[in-house]
Amino acid sequence: MNRTLTVDDLVMGGIALAAGLLAALALRVLFRWLRKHADRTRWSGDDLIVDVLRTVVPWAAFLGGAASAGAALPLTRTVQRHVNQSLTVVLIFVVTLAAARGIAGVMRSVTQSRPGVAGSATIFVNITRVLVLAIGFLVVLQTLGISIAPMLTALGVGGLAVALALQDTLANLFAGIHILASKTVQPGDYIRLASGEEGYVEDINWRQTTVRALSNNLIVVPNGELARTNMTNFMRPEQELTILVQVGVAYDSDLDQVERVTAEVVAEVMKDVEGALPDHEPVIRFHTFGDSRIGFTVILGVGEFSDQYRIKHEFIKRLHRRYRREGIRIPAPTRTVAIQQGTVSIPQQRVPGEADEIAPVRLD
Repeated sequence: MNRTLTVDDLVMGGIALAAGLLAALALRVLFRWLRKHADRTRWSGDDLIVDVLRTVVPWAAFLGGAASAGAALPLTRTVQRHVNQSLTVVLIFVVTLAAARGIAGVMRSVTQSRPGVAGSATIFVNITRVLVLAIGFLVVLQTLGISIAPMLTALGVGGLAVALALQDTLANLFAGIHILASKTVQPGDYIRLASGEEGYVEDINWRQTTVRALSNNLIVVPNGELARTNMTNFMRPEQELTILVQVGVAYDSDLDQVERVTAEVVAEVMKDVEGALPDHEPVIRFHTFGDSRIGFTVILGVGEFSDQYRIKHEFIKRLHRRYRREGIRIPAPTRTVAIQQGTVSIPQQRVPGEADEIAPVRLD
């Protein structure tokens, strides 16, 4: 347009811009009200949808008003094109950010929708966010009339050099993707490495896996080492597991009574202690004629790995108290030491699992 700017043009442009601004504010209020109602529902998807729309729709209304204002003004064709192009770039930028946040929220919801310790797999979240932002950036360049073919060629050549320089970083990245895709380890799993470290998997990001030990310390393991090491996952194939407790009674004990009393204590613990499995059937198996006792194994069911310590604690206390009440004796180990004039039986206290060593006795 080549005509002169008039007051009517300014009024029409101002009205269009003000209408777009008022529409944006009204939509913000509307989506804030929708967000409060979405928080009351169990489905988390409506929260993500409202968050994305609350960002895009008000901006679209405001930019629409700005575009209408620009159309109402007597601008030249070149200026009009630049104005529309700028508004389009802003809209693409807003949509890209909202899409990146929405898709990242979906990925985070998927990784957190499992029982266990709350955790996240930020490797997938960050990858999807970067991909969406990169696509939006390319669309902006294309909108501005900038050819992206030379840039893609340069990125391909430069990517080869970067890949050679960052071999360890890329190895950790693809190892983390492989770990999550194969479901070998997921956030919330309790694992034990061959080197002895153990704990809950807090997060798997692009470079490393973070494990929280029961002492609340964080253990950082590179994804490449985690993929190569031997590892025990106590949450798979299922979270519930059984633990073994070794017990021994004197030879003069009535084994039927021992089995009955022990089974009653197991049933009591399974019913009363948090983390135990109430439906677990007591399992007691005699297996050893020891030096001073008859050994047997008690199998307890626990709902999750860290529950075993509390359940063992309660079981041993209650079993010991019940044995004393029933007159069942747990004998202390005895050792026979050979000396020159004969033999003598010396009772010794021994820590379970400690190697039996007998110091030589010399008689002068």
